[in-house]
Amino acid sequence: MVIIYIYALASVLLVSLFSFAGALALSIREDVLRKYLFAFISLAIGAMLGDAFIHIIPEALESSLDPGTIGVLVIGGILFFFVLEKFLHWHHHGEDREEAHIHPVGQLVLFSDGVHNFIDGMIIGASFLVNTQVGMATTLAVILHEIPQEIGDFAVLLHAGYSKNRALWLNFLSAVFAILGLLVVIALNEIEQAVSFWFLPIAAGSFIYIAIADLIPELHKTKEVRSSISQICIIILGVLAMLTLTFLE
Repeated sequence: MVIIYIYALASVLLVSLFSFAGALALSIREDVLRKYLFAFISLAIGAMLGDAFIHIIPEALESSLDPGTIGVLVIGGILFFFVLEKFLHWHHHGEDREEAHIHPVGQLVLFSDGVHNFIDGMIIGASFLVNTQVGMATTLAVILHEIPQEIGDFAVLLHAGYSKNRALWLNFLSAVFAILGLLVVIALNEIEQAVSFWFLPIAAGSFIYIAIADLIPELHKTKEVRSSISQICIIILGVLAMLTLTFLE
């Protein structure tokens, strides 16, 4: 069990390092970044849907939970993130506010990131407690989601008036909340060994919601046929990546 905890901690630390994705954005021209950002988003969609339907939900169905309960928990995960966005993600609509209201927007970005990273840590921890392969697949899906999200959030922090170095540092501190999420799952698992199986369907619901409600609408902003075909192909590539990981199980 100790080795599983080590794997989970290493994975969470790896995800946290992607809070510095904004630094990569600084070295790329904005037009180039905008051109290829849809590829990261498309890959994240395929990976998250693939992980939910190929890894997480099947593992949950093999547990002692009945299918009806699992279905309710998946829906619960979807609704939880819907409610979370209602209260936390309204700041994305405030980027064009007057200068006097910009700094609170930056603080809301950090708070929202902290909450999401805490949940990411719990999801990764619960996945590794089931088995290493599910943990690896979930970590990959989270990383692919983090890349476009962190680049976007970094841009908002710069817009809020933070310096580049301070924005990177604060972004990293919010990422550390993923470690706290992992520790919570480990503590709960020590009390009740079945906690991971209860949390897995909720994690699947969150991945489904993020992919369908947050990321897919971003792709609809591109109308060109060529770009749309590329998006579909990259989404399929993300799903195939998750399918390939099943051969390691």
